[in-house]
Amino acid sequence: MPRSLLPRSPACKALLAAALLTAVLPLSATAAEPGSLTVQPRPVEDLKAVFATVESVRETLARTRIGGTVADLKATEGDKVTVGQVIATVRDPKLPLQLAALDARIRALTAQQHQAELELGRARQLRASGTGTQQRLDDAQAALDVARAQIAAMEAERSVVAQQAREGEVLAPAAGRILQVKVIDGAVVMPGEPVASIATDTYILRLRLPERHARFLKEGDPVLVGQRGLAPVALADPGATALTRGAVRQVYPEMAGGQVIADATVSGLGDFFVGERVRVYVATGTRDAVVIPPDWLLRRFGTDFVRLADGTEVPVQAGGEIPTVGDRPGGLEILSGLKPGDVVVRPAGS
Repeated sequence: MPRSLLPRSPACKALLAAALLTAVLPLSATAAEPGSLTVQPRPVEDLKAVFATVESVRETLARTRIGGTVADLKATEGDKVTVGQVIATVRDPKLPLQLAALDARIRALTAQQHQAELELGRARQLRASGTGTQQRLDDAQAALDVARAQIAAMEAERSVVAQQAREGEVLAPAAGRILQVKVIDGAVVMPGEPVASIATDTYILRLRLPERHARFLKEGDPVLVGQRGLAPVALADPGATALTRGAVRQVYPEMAGGQVIADATVSGLGDFFVGERVRVYVATGTRDAVVIPPDWLLRRFGTDFVRLADGTEVPVQAGGEIPTVGDRPGGLEILSGLKPGDVVVRPAGS
């Protein structure tokens, strides 16, 4: 346009500036809408899916304290027991006979004590009248003391046998769940022989990771645990399944078979079977990634697209799902096709 045709009046210049501002405003407003986001790589945890085994923190054995025959087995596999609960009863037929023999000996010694008391009384009377000797008095006193000591020894021995009879009850050493019963009614057992194995109430998840991940694993690291079953979990969809959050409580310093072993504490494992496998996601490092909501991805003819704020659609390569960890929202990782600064908008109807 020739310079002479350009508007020179202030009114014309103001009108032209208003027209330019009107043309620019729609683009800025679109970028500021809630349904848009600016692409910026952020650190994400590189999660590895592994299978963990539900195990008890401690496993103990209920053992017999005396030898004999199992007469009353009261527990079966899967039963929950408390501390001191009677699991079985072991009976030794020799113990009642020993108690009867000791009772008879105590009665005999009691009669001897009575006879010694009578002899001591007569010896004292004779000594007081001057017809008895001091030696006879001392012998009577010694005979009474011996009888009393023998009775005390027999009563102590009887208490030992009675205690052995009471120890025929096999007690649960800890509260938990019975994993295995190792005897049957009528079985002959020896002292110290195990009757049942008990898993304590506290359960943990035992993880086994490849050796290359050992340097990333440490106490306190978070773990994500899926529900019961071995089906894969949609990590980016919070409504697909409930992911339970746990933490690594111990990393063992020794590797077994090229794997590092660690224990994780997770709430709600009380109803699981000991030895049941659960899918667990463990962080094995962090990296920068571009993450967008999964429903912002368009798929046409086998190709993935995202829509930018200027209305164009660019093809992208989608990666895996990133779970929500702490205050970091999850989403879908974009491997290529977007660059920092791009403004992505939500597709219409999503």
